[in-house]
Amino acid sequence: MLGAAADPRTARRTASPLTWLVVALACAGQFLVVLDVSVVNVALPSMRTDLGLSAPGLQWVVNAYSIAFAGFMLLGGRAGDLYGRKRMFLVGLALFTFASLGGGLAQDDWQLLLARAAQGLGAAVLAPSTLTILTSAVPEGAARARAIATWSAVGAGGGAAGGLVGGVLTDGLSWRWVLLVNVPVGAVVLAGAARWLPESRAGAGRRLDLPGALLVTAGLATLAYGIVQTEEHGWAAAATLVPLLAGAVLVALFLAVEARTAAPLMPLKLLGLRSVASANAAMFLSGAAMFAMWYFMTLYAQNVLGYSPLGAGLALVPSSLAVVLGSKAAPRLMRVAGARAVAVAGSLLAAAGFAWQSTMSADGTYVTTIMLPGVLMMLGAGLAATPLASLATSGAAPEDAGVVSGLVNTSRTMGGSLGLSVLSTIAAARTGGSASGTALTEGYALAFRTGAAVLLGCAVLMLLWLPGARTREPARTRAEAKTQA
Repeated sequence: MLGAAADPRTARRTASPLTWLVVALACAGQFLVVLDVSVVNVALPSMRTDLGLSAPGLQWVVNAYSIAFAGFMLLGGRAGDLYGRKRMFLVGLALFTFASLGGGLAQDDWQLLLARAAQGLGAAVLAPSTLTILTSAVPEGAARARAIATWSAVGAGGGAAGGLVGGVLTDGLSWRWVLLVNVPVGAVVLAGAARWLPESRAGAGRRLDLPGALLVTAGLATLAYGIVQTEEHGWAAAATLVPLLAGAVLVALFLAVEARTAAPLMPLKLLGLRSVASANAAMFLSGAAMFAMWYFMTLYAQNVLGYSPLGAGLALVPSSLAVVLGSKAAPRLMRVAGARAVAVAGSLLAAAGFAWQSTMSADGTYVTTIMLPGVLMMLGAGLAATPLASLATSGAAPEDAGVVSGLVNTSRTMGGSLGLSVLSTIAAARTGGSASGTALTEGYALAFRTGAAVLLGCAVLMLLWLPGARTREPARTRAEAKTQA
């Protein structure tokens, strides 16, 4: 195991093969979590045929995972702080792996939906621990920036690879393998994590804030439920407004409880840290645009240009490579220009890609209407993700590292869910119910133009609010965070 109390100079010298094995295991867990957000998309028609799923049931194959994932994330992060990050990593990954097995073997629709919800719960426990384990294992500085870049690249690559992996497995084997593939991979990562991951916790003597945990989990899950209802009912329907209002009330009650409890689930002082608050706000806006990119690009390739599921996945491979390249290049650029400048540049680059993509036509060619704008969008996303993740986890006290990591994933997931719902509504309104290639293209193009505007707004927010290139949270803020926790 890695010594938690090692001298920083020693830690720098020993950030070696064992440390990077820890990073690899943490990134593998993150890859599985993000992959399963999108991998089932291309398998949905096969699932419907095999299990007799209704249209709403088909929608819930995706939503059951995303709602559980978003709702339990902060709880998963705080549980890691209190009970051990390695322990929560193992618990979350074990639940995720067994739920994947259950989903792959499901014989009825309710079994599949239950398995997907259990997968989301396991992912919510696992995901915050991946980033906390990584930042605990790698000393602050260039090595940590490279590790976070790898984590960001793997996470973004998991979302990007979902369509390709799902297409290969569905076409080559069956829809069941988009879930069953997690079982051998999860088992290998579990074995490696049990053997090599170091244990760490920073909440000794503290108890879990149960009222806060119940309120924020119920609030986020209810908000997520309301967001996904917009796809079927629209924004003005009672089926959408009631859960959105109820979720907002529950979150408000959570904030009120957190302001008064002695050991809060999420200390509100964290939102007073400029780096944490600004980076999470930027991550929310960035996720609102970037999550929708894969969805609309896949629909455009299949519904307008006539690509097969596998062909659509292969068409997005250059974009997948671009996000990895951007994430890995970010640390070098951060050392020269600073985190804020790199994040702003990445957002502007992605906005340019979105604007280019919005010029798509119903008879577009692969190079100019999929590959090049896709590469630009994902290169920008990769450049922005690493500095935002670095800033979002800086400045907080060690005992709050897990909940801050949970907040990072929650911001990105909730932003992505809201953005996809809003942009889908905008695209559907433009098409007017027509299924022609021209009408669909106009709807998708408007969604990309809207996404470009969101990213431009995100760049402005980052420029004005993110800490500057050479600024850090004041030392007294860190000290206060320790004494007030």
